[in-house]
Amino acid sequence: MTIEQIDTTANILKLLGDKTRLSMMGMLMIHDCCVCEFVDVFQMSQPAISQHLRKLKDAGLVKEQRKGQWVIYSLEQKNQYFPMIQDILKHVPNQNDKFIWLEENGLRISCD
Repeated sequence: MTIEQIDTTANILKLLGDKTRLSMMGMLMIHDCCVCEFVDVFQMSQPAISQHLRKLKDAGLVKEQRKGQWVIYSLEQKNQYFPMIQDILKHVPNQNDKFIWLEENGLRISCD
């Protein structure tokens, strides 16, 4: 492993060391998400959520797709570190309860 690979791996682990970003990644393993869904789930401002997502996107861990005025995020499975991400997320509690909460509160479909 080169110094550059070690640096990249350390950076990814640092990003995932934040519980909000780790939870976001766990959610994205289940479903693609809109920024507004993360805002509702984490009870954070849209700029704060966007900052987390920008860091994940800059690291190549997530990608975005525009749907009208909405931005939908998904995992970047082509990233060479995706297998490592999958392994890490196996040790994170399942995030499906967040989607259940969104659906129960009528917030899951807020971006359609």
